[in-house]
Amino acid sequence: MRPTVLIDEKQFQLIINRLSHQLIENHRDFSDTVIIGLQPRGIYLAKRIQEKIKEITGVDVPNGNLDVTFFRDDFRRREKPIQANLTEVNFLIEDKHVVLVDDVLYTGRTIRSGLDAMLAYGRPAAVELCVFIDRRFSRQLPVEPNYVGKAIDSIDSQRVTVSWKETSKKDLVELHLQK
Repeated sequence: MRPTVLIDEKQFQLIINRLSHQLIENHRDFSDTVIIGLQPRGIYLAKRIQEKIKEITGVDVPNGNLDVTFFRDDFRRREKPIQANLTEVNFLIEDKHVVLVDDVLYTGRTIRSGLDAMLAYGRPAAVELCVFIDRRFSRQLPVEPNYVGKAIDSIDSQRVTVSWKETSKKDLVELHLQK
């Protein structure tokens, strides 16, 4: 069965613009704000938001990439060995307002892992969550995003895939039926 396109390239850019404007509205000058993208795919959204904020305001918000691999509660349960990603957080988050960014919010477990991993860089004043896709009815943990690109109601047998130009040559969100 062919995947269903949920967000095309044009809508994709509109969502990034909207998320960036929402952050600008809520953080004003970004003097105490940092953006942290969760590896592996949240980093693309975090970078795009950082670039859009800079384009609009001229402010270069500190941006980092955080690997949560060894903070996950399921990393020992996988059949294949897991592969860690690169963490690049070249700033302290002590007393900062952190915008944690990921592509898809599903069960909430990756976000919980991100919160644990983030504490190695200090104790933030506040943490907000920005996601491109919120699969609303799939939570296993009480995690709720502050900024949502698009909420999608899907069932467990479906998979939402966010494709990024940086890795897939196109910006696209698709819904796949898993067998």
